Parts: sequence; structure tokens; C-alpha cells
Amino acid sequence: MRISAMLTSLAGGVLALSFVSCAAAQPGAGAPLDWRAGEAGMLRNHVQLTFPSEFEKAGEAYFNRDATWIVFQAIPAPAPGEAADADYSMYVAPLERDADGRITGLGEATLLSPPGSANTCGWFHPLYSHRVIYGSTLSAPAPGDKPGYQRGESRYAWAFPPEMEVVQQSVPRIWRAEHPNRPEPMWGEDALGPVPMWRTPGYDAECSYSPDARFIVFTHVDAETDDPDLWIHDAQTGEQWPIVEAPGYDGGPFFSHDGKRLVYRSDRVGNDLLQVYVADLVFDDAGRPVGVAAEHEVTANEHVNWAPYWHPSGEFLIYATSEVGHWNYEVYAVEAPRVGVVTAPAALAKRRITAASGFDGLPVFSNDGSLMMWTSQRAGAEPGEDRPSSQIWIAETAVLRPE
Repeated sequence: MRISAMLTSLAGGVLALSFVSCAAAQPGAGAPLDWRAGEAGMLRNHVQLTFPSEFEKAGEAYFNRDATWIVFQAIPAPAPGEAADADYSMYVAPLERDADGRITGLGEATLLSPPGSANTCGWFHPLYSHRVIYGSTLSAPAPGDKPGYQRGESRYAWAFPPEMEVVQQSVPRIWRAEHPNRPEPMWGEDALGPVPMWRTPGYDAECSYSPDARFIVFTHVDAETDDPDLWIHDAQTGEQWPIVEAPGYDGGPFFSHDGKRLVYRSDRVGNDLLQVYVADLVFDDAGRPVGVAAEHEVTANEHVNWAPYWHPSGEFLIYATSEVGHWNYEVYAVEAPRVGVVTAPAALAKRRITAASGFDGLPVFSNDGSLMMWTSQRAGAEPGEDRPSSQIWIAETAVLRPE
């Protein structure tokens, strides 16, 4: 999840990223971009949340229900003379604010995942912020896994470790922060570390909850066919079933805020260029999403389009794209297709949101839409770095809706 991207080792769609070099070092990239001017009127009061002093790289962060905490994956900065970890660890941390409620930075991070494990795609329970889910191998993944997705012969790739499971974990620190005057509950096993929510052969990750917390949508790679599809897990009954099955990679799914639609990325054509799709869900009499009434193409071009995310209004999406070039992924907003109305991708209004040299991607909104958080290389290279690291940024939103 982003100018030339190298997603090495890790879970599918999700970032085992390591982005190569800054724009000025890339052919045809031109002078560094003035992102403050380029993003004026759309984003304001930018704040960098993570730094190379603590994390060699960090990204793919998501808000809890009231934007007081974030969950994110990162590789900790190694001690001098030591090598960095090969795979991402999972963390949570509180957002710090001033007296006016404006975000000023990130508080102390809490490590969730076991040492040596590969982890990706954290997500908060919609009702209980002290519960998180994410994809984890729980221990070191087997070496030599071939990439599950790769753009041609490039280093833009990520792996689908078959050991990857969707895990659940309770975080007592968050519960205590939200309930300072209540007696502590009796914690279960998942307060000591991640516990698989289910175990099936093949990769399971890229998970997120429905707004009511009953369903989890996730990417499952069939162990026999190696084909990644979208599945639904009923957290009430434990049942599972496929929801989007098509040849090629389907992943990175999210429910809309009303729970009636999905957005995801897909390599439907089989040309290693990801495109963004929206699907209208079909529900059975028990209220379970059991199929899709329609799939809407949101993008259909020669670029890599991925990491789509809903605006709370449901009127538009944000996503990352190589439209500017693989040396400079940027965030775009695009009008969401109307329910039941087939619209050509070219007819959907879109707007470029970010304008910084280097990678910008993995954008998400807070539940009220007032904040956008994303992964960026805009800070530039630190002394001693040969390229800028990917770190987490946040900004207040102004006008983002495409027109």
C-alpha cells in the first residue's frame, strides 16, 4: 500500500513496502513539489506522526471510532550496527491534541504483534476500541515465499504468507484510557497476545469490520489455486463464505459507512495493474451479505490504482495511484458510482489531493471525515539516509469532493 515502490515480504496488499528513492532522483521527476501550495484548500494543518528516529518505516494506519487512537504497522529503527526487521510489526498509539483539540502528534506506541512475525492490516472494532484485528503469521513466516502480487518484473510486490491468519487482540491500555474510573474487566487470552479468529489453509488478511461489527470482510487465498478472493466472516455465528470471486487478485476491501457496499482493488484483467471497484451488496433474510448485485469499475486505465477508502458520506472515495508516475504515487478522490447505476469510469469526477515528491498513499478518513491520514515520503531523506522513509502523516480536511 506507496516513487517506485518495493513491497517486499509481507502481507498482501499491504504493505511490506519500501519505497525507492525520492522524486528528484528519478528520471523525469523534475524539481521537488511544493506540497503546501499544491494541497491548499484541500488539506490543512499537516502533522507528521511517525519519524525515522523511532521507525525505519511506518504506514497503513487506521483510526478508532472517535479518532483518539490509531493502529498501524511499522518496522522499528534498529540499534546501531544491527539490521532492521524483515517484516512489519503492529502497533497502537494515542493521538495527542492541544487545548483546542487540534492534533499535535502521536503518543507512545504499544507493540501488539509477536517478535519475528509478519503483520498487516490492523483494524479497530467499531464499538470497542480496545479490540483490534489484523493479519499475522504469529511467528516468523517460512522463507522463500514468492510474491502474491507483483507489477511486472519490478520490486513492486507483496507476499501472501500461507501462515497469515486474521487475529484478534485486546489492548488493556486503551480500555484503561477510555474507562479511567471503572474496575478492570477479567481479561482473556487475547489480552496477552493475538489469538486467531479462525484457522483455514492459505493466506487470510486484509480484514475490516462492517459498521455494526457483525461481519468481517477479508482476503482469502485458496491454498490449492493461489487465487485471492473476498470472503465474509460472520462474527456472530462463525460461518464464512465468498462474496467476490473472480480470476486474479481481489483484496483490500472495506464496507461503506452504511454497510451496504464494498470497495476494493482488483487485478481483474490479469495485467498486474490494479483497479478500484465498488460492489452493491445483496443481503439474505437474516441480514447477511451473501452476494453482490453489481460491480462498478471506478478506474480502468494503464495505472496501478489501489488502497481505496470510503468517505463517510459515501459520495466519493480516495485511493492511491501511479497516474503521475511510479516515481510519485499520489492520492486522488473520485466520485462513487450510484447504487444500481452502471457508470463508465471516465464519467466519474475525480480530483488530485496530494502533491508531494515521493510516495503518498494508503489514505483513510476519520469517521466524521474531518481528518485524512496517509503514508508519505514528503519529509525527505534524513541525514545518513539514501532515500526518504515512508512515515505516517495526518491533516485536517477542507474541500476534497471531486467536481
